[in-house]
Amino acid sequence: MKRVGQIGKLLKKIYRMYSNDLLLLLQDKGFVDLRPSFLEILLFLCDHSGPSIKEVGTSCGLKKQTMTSHLNELEKRGYIKRRQNPDDKREQNVFLTEYGEKFKLSLMESINKIEQDYIKYVGDLELDRVEMHLKNFHERINTKR
Repeated sequence: MKRVGQIGKLLKKIYRMYSNDLLLLLQDKGFVDLRPSFLEILLFLCDHSGPSIKEVGTSCGLKKQTMTSHLNELEKRGYIKRRQNPDDKREQNVFLTEYGEKFKLSLMESINKIEQDYIKYVGDLELDRVEMHLKNFHERINTKR
């Protein structure tokens, strides 16, 4: 297998392990109704205040149908609410609810726990190095598109 294919495969495996670890920690904190695809949306919403549905979908790489389905589920479960954009009535923005904000705190705690575990496994310097290389790799291939 070519190197780029191998890199993609390894990144996918690492991301799956990370997502599974994160879901398990969140389940221990009482958030038992999540799926990995919900996590990606919620992670984005925790970092951005009131993005449009289109921004969320683009960032998470989800098609409009999938995005709508996931947002409906997250809204039904009490994590998010959608509001009409006051400047553009055709657009809706997505916000975390009070329950979503509680989730955000648990999410940040869980991410910190995983990061500490990873530092134990590979070391702080190595983790920084991997992050730097991946950012560099992403920037370079992204600018060519």
